[in-house]
Amino acid sequence: MDTAPPLPNGDGDVIVRSGLFGVLHNGAFVAAFLGFFFAQIAKVFTHHFITREWDLTRLVGSGGMPSSHTSLVMGLTTALGVMHGTNSPFFAIALVFSLVVMYDATGVRLHAGKQASVLNMIITELPPDHPVSSSAGQLKEVLGHTPLQVAVGAVVGIIIGYIIGLLYTL
Repeated sequence: MDTAPPLPNGDGDVIVRSGLFGVLHNGAFVAAFLGFFFAQIAKVFTHHFITREWDLTRLVGSGGMPSSHTSLVMGLTTALGVMHGTNSPFFAIALVFSLVVMYDATGVRLHAGKQASVLNMIITELPPDHPVSSSAGQLKEVLGHTPLQVAVGAVVGIIIGYIIGLLYTL
């Protein structure tokens, strides 16, 4: 367990920087969490806007508008840039990590979802007595993101990361 000594905040109070609640004093973590949280909530509303149906499963689902993974990593990256500077190794590591996540969301995961869609169509055409048709359930088709969904997720993360980064540097 991390037992780093508490830091005085100048008013005689003590700020706990370890343990379960110590993470709340970590601006980068808070920015990442809020970026993910707001993006997941936004998915419910964007889904409703497109389909005119409320679907609360979008709160926990992957894929859709905006990309919550992108929002998470860009919130983290932006907060680190604001708090530690864009020349810090923290920012550099987070930026590279963010680029990998965004590439994966629009590349590998998007194409895996398209392949799942094709496989689902093929499986429905199989005769009912075929071993694959009974054992294979529907594959999840919404896995990745379009470039627009990733871009919107990045904007959400950057805005939240900037605001939280500023608040934690005051």
